[in-house]
Amino acid sequence: MDKISCTKVVVLPGESEDKPSGKMGYKVGSRGIKCEKLRNLIIRAVKTHKSNSSNPASSTPGESRFWAIGITLLLIVMWTCGMQSMAFQNAKWPAATLKFIHPAVIIPERVYRNNGYLTVSSNGGLNQMRSGISDMVTIARFLNLTLVVPELDNTSFWQDNSQFGDIFDVDHFIDSLRDELRIVKELPPYQKYKLKSRPLFQLAPRSWSNMSYYYNTVLPIFRKFKIVHFLKTDARLSNNELPENVQKMRCKVYYEGLRFTPYLEKIGKKVVSILRKKGPFLALHLRYEKDMLAFTGCTKELNKQEVDELTSMRYACPWWKEKKINSTQKREEGLCPMTPGEVGLALKALDIDPEIQVYIAAGEIYGKEKRLEGLRAFYPNLVKKETLLPSSDLGEIKDHSNRMAAVDYIVSLASDIFAPSYDGNMAKVVEGHRRYLGYKTTIRLDRKVLVTLIDKYKSGKMRWDEFSDSVKKAHRGLMGGPVQRLKIRGKPKEEDYFYLDPEECLPKMYPSSQGKSAKLKQQSSI
Repeated sequence: MDKISCTKVVVLPGESEDKPSGKMGYKVGSRGIKCEKLRNLIIRAVKTHKSNSSNPASSTPGESRFWAIGITLLLIVMWTCGMQSMAFQNAKWPAATLKFIHPAVIIPERVYRNNGYLTVSSNGGLNQMRSGISDMVTIARFLNLTLVVPELDNTSFWQDNSQFGDIFDVDHFIDSLRDELRIVKELPPYQKYKLKSRPLFQLAPRSWSNMSYYYNTVLPIFRKFKIVHFLKTDARLSNNELPENVQKMRCKVYYEGLRFTPYLEKIGKKVVSILRKKGPFLALHLRYEKDMLAFTGCTKELNKQEVDELTSMRYACPWWKEKKINSTQKREEGLCPMTPGEVGLALKALDIDPEIQVYIAAGEIYGKEKRLEGLRAFYPNLVKKETLLPSSDLGEIKDHSNRMAAVDYIVSLASDIFAPSYDGNMAKVVEGHRRYLGYKTTIRLDRKVLVTLIDKYKSGKMRWDEFSDSVKKAHRGLMGGPVQRLKIRGKPKEEDYFYLDPEECLPKMYPSSQGKSAKLKQQSSI
């Protein structure tokens, strides 16, 4: 028998483990006869015709012609039904297509019940926005919402006016997640018209929330207003105590759906290609930038003029709550980004090859080349995208910090070793992404331990071999290998960040065997 099927049901989000699934069923748009009914009519007609044909006494030439004409007409009607349905579905849902499969293997698909439209304003820098967007897609998926392509933060410190399509591949974002939820580039005209008669309902979802908050508190708001705008996207979902399918959805969005534009990918891969031709390279996310030093209040190795400049900047930013800071105490607590010289000393103690290329994945270093002298003394092969590429390659992105950060992300992901000097958003998400790609070596520098050891070594209280052994011992479990995410019940802010170690999405590794061997392997590779 030829393969016959209904047109594809529009399949969009279902529910999580702690929420009932959507209704299942078949449909053919909103017009015409249901395919299931037509198929049954055809089957009955065929059976009747065969029965009559097998009994010559009970059939006549006229009856045979009647059944032949009837079956032909039914087939024509069914074909017309399918074509009309496909046209209707394509007009409403571009992904819908007409498939022909055997009736016996038709798989029921979830019917999407749109509970409303979600619009969001992402906040923060590139990596904070990226993880926040992944959470927003996940929330929309399990609340059965239609997501409008997110707005990016154009008002943060970096003052980058890039839109979503300037950084991420919009079509890939929509298409790669099509089986999970519906994403549109903008609100439909009818929904826009509705907003003319009433204001848009805006909400800042509670931070570090589990899915029950969204089901019980947020979903009723969508059912009432139909269009809701989320003012923030950062840390709106908890790190732990979420169903596994929710966690895996976060990974699918972050690692598969949010792909950079072809232009940014091309630049990043070009940088990687240039570096690879010269040998292995280490990507150093050196957070010794003006905004970070002003925010943290860390002044190690700075002169009075620089300290005053950073202090004035901190007081001028109203959203930075901490103003009066004890720099020495903060450094001893491990809360300061390491200086370039301290990073060089730590990497040398870990026996990183002094000839390795060190790619500076960061913005402009405070103090510029003079401040890099301490690092260059240990690792002379310092490079960055501005020195590797002609200015023409960076022409479209050099004045956009988030696009430049995207290139650094691509290079950091591909590096032989990744080492951040501070545990900001990029440090966390790149380490997590490298775990996802196969536990690639990432050196998470323990700043609290290191500053104590460095001070002892510089003051002559430790010999070099003692210092080196102590640094290696402190970093045995901090090389990007398999670990268990830290969970603290009732204190989600103090837990390990989900995107730092998305363990629900990683191969199962156990510290007693595979995990331990993986860590030792990474150590030997350094």
